[in-house]
Amino acid sequence: MANLKALRIRINSVRSTRKITSAMKMVAAAKLRRAQETAEAARPYAERMSRMMGSLAKALEGRADAPALLAGTGKDDVHLVVIVTSDRGLCGSFNVGVARAARLKIAELRAAGKEVKILCVGRKGRDMLRRDYGKSVIDTVTGVEKGLGFNTAADIATTISDLYAAGEFDVCWVVYNRFKSVMSQVVTWQQLIPFSFEDTDESAADDLGGAVYIFEPDETEILEYLLPQNMGVQIFRSLLESQASEHAARMTAMDSATRNAGDMMDRLNTLYNRTRQAAITTEITEIVSGAEAL
Repeated sequence: MANLKALRIRINSVRSTRKITSAMKMVAAAKLRRAQETAEAARPYAERMSRMMGSLAKALEGRADAPALLAGTGKDDVHLVVIVTSDRGLCGSFNVGVARAARLKIAELRAAGKEVKILCVGRKGRDMLRRDYGKSVIDTVTGVEKGLGFNTAADIATTISDLYAAGEFDVCWVVYNRFKSVMSQVVTWQQLIPFSFEDTDESAADDLGGAVYIFEPDETEILEYLLPQNMGVQIFRSLLESQASEHAARMTAMDSATRNAGDMMDRLNTLYNRTRQAAITTEITEIVSGAEAL
């Protein structure tokens, strides 16, 4: 009977767990729809702005009066890696994938003799990297998913700009999960400082369409104003993509956990019934044997 009691306790525990994971799955599904729509709506603006910046930047490439965010410091000795993860777990390999990519990048940079500094957006990224790179983590931003808006991204961009103006780093990267589908999130790297437009093809980068434009004010002043704005836009996009990816990963993980809990309950119920049947059979045998003895 002690085994039956232990089995009942375990079945009730698994049943409670399944209720929790099922509820978390439904909550994640509800949040995913809004986050996916927001992330997809932000893509055209961010991509178009990046293309426009590339078109303007090509005119100033190599010039001495180019803005600092475009020209860079002239060296790449110190790299700042912005790692976008979540504050909470229970979302499968969402955080693990970003942390793994960051480790590989940091190892590659250090092997090349570069100094690496880390800015974590999300508590999980800090926790995963703290043991090996704790001294390199300069700051951690948490609570991003609560009321995520452009002001949050602008604050992060301001922090990065202030660090760059103070000479704390030469190159800045951001790594995040880009939402592709409910079942797939792609770890994506993007260089923020200096502004990079090498990845855009000629047709996309040349927004001028062959026409000759006169800028007022000139390209330098325009870029000095727009480059910080563009960095905020790109960070905002990475946060939106990461948020949608997090909800998708959590929904998938909780769906798998719910199904696994159901399978485990089936196995435990079968074992419970067999054990109960064996106990009843044993009791009947003992009663019959006692009656025959009389």
